[in-house]
Amino acid sequence: MAPNGEAYVANPSAPEGFSRFASSRISPAGPHRTIYLAGTACVRPSDGTWPGVKENADGSLVLDVRVQTAAVLENIDSLIKGATGGKGCVQNLIDAVVYIVDMDRDYAGMNEEWNKVFPTRAVAPARATIGVKQLPDPRMLVEVKAVAVVEF
Repeated sequence: MAPNGEAYVANPSAPEGFSRFASSRISPAGPHRTIYLAGTACVRPSDGTWPGVKENADGSLVLDVRVQTAAVLENIDSLIKGATGGKGCVQNLIDAVVYIVDMDRDYAGMNEEWNKVFPTRAVAPARATIGVKQLPDPRMLVEVKAVAVVEF
């Protein structure tokens, strides 16, 4: 194990050039393990599909922040479950940073989907939402970086 914990990669068969970072890192020791999740988008690691992204015949994109946000949270859930052997899930998040490309247009839709997964403050992680000029891929409207704690 590396000094900064154990790496978990959602699709270990993907070429190294596709992703040179771990999907998450699990802290080195203790009964409660901290999992640091890299920025996660809506793209499915298993098959490369992009929920919330449709391409028109002319090549223009139609993007849906609600569908993307739901997919991001589902991907985070899968990452935590995979990294913990099913012992944790998205409900184990303690902190999150949401990066969003257009706050005026997309914040409300992102927040509605977020609130479906975390319906009360009592169960929601601490969260910051940051407007950014762009994300690594033009299909991305939202990306979430998060931290979870899971009892092993």
